[in-house]
Amino acid sequence: MMMTIDPVRLGGALALSGGYLAMCAAIWRARAGARRTVPAAGADWLVVHASQTGSAEHLAERSAALLSTGGLSARALCMSELEAGALADATRVLFIASTYGEGDAPDTAARFAGQTMGTTPDLRHLHYAVLALGDSTYTQYCGFGRALDGWLAAHGATPLFERIDVDRGNAGALAEWQHHVGRLAGTSDAPDWEAPGYGDWRIRERTLLNPGSAGAPLYRLVLAPLAGALPAWEAGDLAQVSAPLDPDHPREYSIASAPGEGHLALLVRLQRRDDGSLGAASGWLCETATMEDVIQLRLRAHQRFRLNGNAARPLIAIGNGSGLAGLRALIKSRIDAGHGDNWLLFGERNAAHDYLCREELQGWLAARNLARLDLAFSRDQATARYVQHLVREHADALRAWVEKGAAIYVCGSLQGMAGGVHEALIEVLGQQQVETLTLEGRYRRDVY
Repeated sequence: MMMTIDPVRLGGALALSGGYLAMCAAIWRARAGARRTVPAAGADWLVVHASQTGSAEHLAERSAALLSTGGLSARALCMSELEAGALADATRVLFIASTYGEGDAPDTAARFAGQTMGTTPDLRHLHYAVLALGDSTYTQYCGFGRALDGWLAAHGATPLFERIDVDRGNAGALAEWQHHVGRLAGTSDAPDWEAPGYGDWRIRERTLLNPGSAGAPLYRLVLAPLAGALPAWEAGDLAQVSAPLDPDHPREYSIASAPGEGHLALLVRLQRRDDGSLGAASGWLCETATMEDVIQLRLRAHQRFRLNGNAARPLIAIGNGSGLAGLRALIKSRIDAGHGDNWLLFGERNAAHDYLCREELQGWLAARNLARLDLAFSRDQATARYVQHLVREHADALRAWVEKGAAIYVCGSLQGMAGGVHEALIEVLGQQQVETLTLEGRYRRDVY
């Protein structure tokens, strides 16, 4: 799965994210008294993160640790855990805010953005700083971080220093943030924060999964490190690839293999720009790189799409296209753990050319490692049929699985699929049930 921006995806982002934001805001209004929240008391500094794939959370933990080296009491916490009156009690808060989609708040910040930022508190007692994480290829670059900064300032809060915008993990911007936080902590000798180094890998296998497809080519890549054992990862995690033509902007892909398989696999869609040229990373991986070329790759944990507390629950996996990568890893991990209560609902274009991993999926079904496999091929009939139609068609079974404790994981395109699936889930389960699943961590999305 490619995590960078494709302009064709932008049109659906606002509608989907807005609907999801409204839903999450409703969750918190309806269930504010039922959920554990964290007050501001007990720490001199709060470091609040709004994270989608874990980057902001990781930086918040490092920032809190740096403040602690100066003898300050600091703690990092998720924006979803801030209780309503927390900002009224806090005096010093650092915010690390990712932007998701086209300028929207991450799922973890939906309640804060939809509810708290709709109020007009007096924040003249508050001193704050904002680190905004984003991607400049989006029109609304760092949109949520900028909106948060503007809202805080508009209600009287005093900035400790100007907002710092980080374009796709830019090292210079992160070093500037670390410098400011170090000064607040009264220390200047903390070691520089450095991202994990890239390892040297090679492509061992490259297979076109959809020959003859009307869509863009999709390849399965198997990679191996040049030296040493495979590094550790969990199903749901990401691989970052630094392409020679654009080394400062790594691309992220869902890992399509489970750790026990002994190799690292990716599903990569070959991207073409409007002028016909190949995408810097996908072109390198799918066409340009030979089996002898060195691939710069590193792994990154994606906590919000790991199984974690859902590992023993029945799994409903829903997605389309290259989103099969993340779903396959989750299902295979559960199969390896002895769990066969897995249900995959998957959509693509044509069965003849786009039935990805057909033999494997059919084999899992025959061996009862998949309890159910439901497929939608949008171009195989006069009226387009998508994966969200499967959700509606199998409503009774889906409700029964959820009642038995199932978790729902959605992976694939933001435009069209994810929004359509979300609307279908609300129709089938009811908004209150979807809200409950979200709060319990049983409804998780990795969409792009």
